This record gives sequence, C-alpha cells and structure tokens, in this order.
Amino acid sequence: MQIRTVEIGVGLFMLLGIGALFLLAIRISGLSLSPAESTYTLYAEFNDIGGLRERGKVSMAGVTIGQITDIELDPKSVKARVAMEVDADVDYISRDSVAVVSTAGLLGEKYLNIAIGGDPDTLADGDYIESTQSALNLEKLISNFATSNL
Repeated sequence: MQIRTVEIGVGLFMLLGIGALFLLAIRISGLSLSPAESTYTLYAEFNDIGGLRERGKVSMAGVTIGQITDIELDPKSVKARVAMEVDADVDYISRDSVAVVSTAGLLGEKYLNIAIGGDPDTLADGDYIESTQSALNLEKLISNFATSNL
C-alpha cells in the first residue's frame, strides 16, 4: 500500500512539473491563455530595426502596453514597417510621440519604446507614428571605432 501512495505522489509531482514547464513556455513565447483584450493598431517605419521581432513588447515609461504583430519591408519607402497592437485603455499616445527601437540590457532582446510627446491630438487605430529612431547598431559602432584614425 505504501508503494502505491509513493507512486501516486511521484506521478502527481511529474504532472505538476510538466504543467509548470508548459506555462513557462507559454509565458516566454509571448502567448497568452487568457482571452485577448481590446486593442488598436499603430504603425511605424524604421530605417533599421536591428533584430526587432514579432511578438516583441511595446512599452511606454517601462510599462508594457502592447506587442509587435507584424514586420514587413515597405516596397515604396524601402523601410521596415512595424505594426503594433496597443491596449485600448492606452488611448492617450500623442501625434508627436517617438517610437524607438531599444535593447533590454547590453545584449538583451529588442523592444519598441514609445516616448510620449506633448501634442493634444492623439493617435487612433491605423495611424502612423511619424517620428522614429532606428536601432543602435553595435557592430557598426565597433567597426567605425576600430577603423578610425585616433
């Protein structure tokens, strides 16, 4: 009888461990088990996105307010067009806000940071953030520093 209770305990422990790994994988991948909240879509164009990926976070003042849903090359402007879904309750992003490709840490993941402007007019669904700042290309900086004549 005691062996059976040990086997049941080990089985439950294994099921809990597998469940925890599943939830961790969902959390890390950026997916969610909860129903989608109400969002609206904004767009921005960049000369260089430098490793920015779909499902990357969109933040403002360090708080995550959405995620990147699509990245494609615009054939007319030859720039990277980034589509982002922003939470509907963040409806105060002004027209003169700046979208910046930032890095979490020195070699961390890339994300989109929105620096709020002062214009009283706000962006709506489908609008473009006109002012953008591309990713800082660390390899290019090191190459320029190494080849420069000091």
